[in-house]
Amino acid sequence: MDGRTHIYIYIYIYIYILQYLAIGEDANSKVTAGSLDVHPTEKALVVHYEVEASILGEGGGHMLGERKEGQKIIRVKSLSPSTDVAALAQKVVEECKLIPPSRLPQVEQLLYYLQNRKSSPVEGKGKLVEKKEKRTAKPRELTPFEGMELDEEASITRVDEYVELLYEGVPEKIRGSALILQLARNPDNLEELLHNEAALGALARVLREDWKQSVELATIIIYIFFCFSSFSQFHGVVSHYKIGALCMSVVEHELKRHDVWCEELRKKNKSAPENGSLRRDQDKALRKYQGLRAKQEQLLRVSLYLLLNLAEDTRTELKMRNKNIVSLLVKVLDRDDEELLVLVVSFLKKLSIFLENKNDMAEVDTIEQLAHLVPCEHEDLLNLTLRLLLNLSFDSGLRAKMVEVGLLPKLAGLLGDENNRQVVMRILYHISIDDRFKGMFVYTDCIPQLMQMLFECSEEEIEAELISICINLAANKRNAQLVCEGKGLKKLMKKALKTKDCLLMKMIRNISQHDGPTKPLFIDYVGDLAAEIRAEEEEEWVLECLGTLANLTIPDLDWELVLKEYNLVPYLKDRLKPGLAEDDLILEVVIMIGTVSMDDACAAMLAKSGIIPALIELLNAQQEDDEFVCQIVYVFYQMVFHQATRDVIIKDTQAPAYLIDLMHDKNTEIRKVCDNTLDIIAEYDEEWGRKIQSEKFRFHNNQWLEMVESRQADESETYLYENDNDRTDLFYSADGITPADGSVSPDFFSDLQAQNGDSHITG
Repeated sequence: MDGRTHIYIYIYIYIYILQYLAIGEDANSKVTAGSLDVHPTEKALVVHYEVEASILGEGGGHMLGERKEGQKIIRVKSLSPSTDVAALAQKVVEECKLIPPSRLPQVEQLLYYLQNRKSSPVEGKGKLVEKKEKRTAKPRELTPFEGMELDEEASITRVDEYVELLYEGVPEKIRGSALILQLARNPDNLEELLHNEAALGALARVLREDWKQSVELATIIIYIFFCFSSFSQFHGVVSHYKIGALCMSVVEHELKRHDVWCEELRKKNKSAPENGSLRRDQDKALRKYQGLRAKQEQLLRVSLYLLLNLAEDTRTELKMRNKNIVSLLVKVLDRDDEELLVLVVSFLKKLSIFLENKNDMAEVDTIEQLAHLVPCEHEDLLNLTLRLLLNLSFDSGLRAKMVEVGLLPKLAGLLGDENNRQVVMRILYHISIDDRFKGMFVYTDCIPQLMQMLFECSEEEIEAELISICINLAANKRNAQLVCEGKGLKKLMKKALKTKDCLLMKMIRNISQHDGPTKPLFIDYVGDLAAEIRAEEEEEWVLECLGTLANLTIPDLDWELVLKEYNLVPYLKDRLKPGLAEDDLILEVVIMIGTVSMDDACAAMLAKSGIIPALIELLNAQQEDDEFVCQIVYVFYQMVFHQATRDVIIKDTQAPAYLIDLMHDKNTEIRKVCDNTLDIIAEYDEEWGRKIQSEKFRFHNNQWLEMVESRQADESETYLYENDNDRTDLFYSADGITPADGSVSPDFFSDLQAQNGDSHITG
């Protein structure tokens, strides 16, 4: 046996060793356990090991050997907070030969860490929901598509053979790329494939040249690059081969193809007669369309998923936006494949957080397309659709579109869905902000459901979204009537007074502002509200109670009794001092005084207490605040109705003078109340009547008066002759017209004779 033969034998032996190492079998091999760690994202342990294979010579000595490092992932999906960690660790050690029994304590410790990491207690219901929403916000991982599965198993050592297939015909290209895909789906192989520039370059070239020839080939190759796009550190490779731009072209082209297919199918359906053979042709065409559509949706899904991964970089996302990605995604929303829809809605949701993308969605039929997905049986798809609608609902125009396409009753029907309730309530809250749509809630079952949820809430805290919607809806008269039906108001008052919840009382205050059948219902609770005002509670709580009382303009209510029984007059007077309380509370006190001043006895009681000078002082301090000025003037308006307070207003205060100054205020409401008040004062007091009349004349004729005054100032130079009227010699006389003393009667002129040819006509 010569030297060359020995070399060949060694080469074959070396290949033999490598093959056994690749498939994990033993050829005089030795396995050494390495480090043990937890998987960074999954419920799994990662076991690192080293395999050493060697060939022994005739004498038993070491002749040839090779080492290979590897890792094994042990998934423990059953791990939960209630799992017995010690028993599970024992089972793992028994079943995995790579972990020696001596490492049992370490395995147990790692499992305990996994248990706490994945099952850490989440404080609060809201956080739990957020955690769940984050879990459902990501599309499901791609699985091998039809036509990608091969009988043979790919090996990383044979990549070059698979690359050679990419230079053959389309069937061989599909087979070669499918084998590479098998390798790429294992993350452990990606780094090695990354360094094989020949393989990646060939794949990119085939995709660029042949994607229109074979949907299967395009799907497989894009899937390979998708595997790289799943990891941020490999995005540079995908961008280097311009796969993202290619995927945009693929999606656009496939959507156009789909439009052509639909048009052809429509024409066939339209022209199909009752003939049996032609009917069979039509059915055949439909089945062909369905098959093509299924393959196309596989290609669309993998292409869009790759683009979604690349969109992590906002600069890449901007490039996609410039290529009209939003319009393409919205077109896909009419498909039936739920996994594809989950992906598309996820993509749109990610894009919607930027204003420019949101505006693009407003220009196409995004809301109309999404309305078809609410409700749906696919839980993840429904959750993602609602979250996308929530993002879009910040735009008033898109909120209007949601109501227009009938989403409001659909959303109300989802309030009973525990998994999506919070998102639904946030959307409903945004819709309820707009006064145009508050009344639309009457035609849904939303209000009864909200009231039931409100009454079922614990005493500690009511969900912010729930009470916010209720406050907004209570500002509508018809909604308020629905809330008060049955014992609704009674339950609300009972809960509010028990919990001292300011937001709940704000809702009640909104209900109390409406005239009609709801306002008299508050008579039973006037005493409770007055007691809360005097109970030295928190200012915010008192503000809402006082505001509710101030809204109760009920003729049958005996305000005098309320003021006396709860000693409210000193309280009201003290709160009028500027700076003593917050402006909001002082304003409510003024409104309250205006409400009780409708009663004659109450007005007299307030006038005697010295509240009117306090109001004038407050008017001086808050003269720049139109709301304060308007409400104080309204108090004066109420008081001049009553004889006792009218005399106090007119004779003992300077209120009329302030009202005259405010007659011409720029605020329309202030002018209106002032005019009405001054008309009453002028009717009962002549002196003030003349002053008011003079001021009105001066204002209405102000322009003319200014013109006259300015002209008089300009004509300051003297006449040419002083006292011209006394110079009788300057008048025409004696020569024929009239004497200087003007003593001739008019009859003189009728007796004059015609002169200079004038004709004289007598009658």
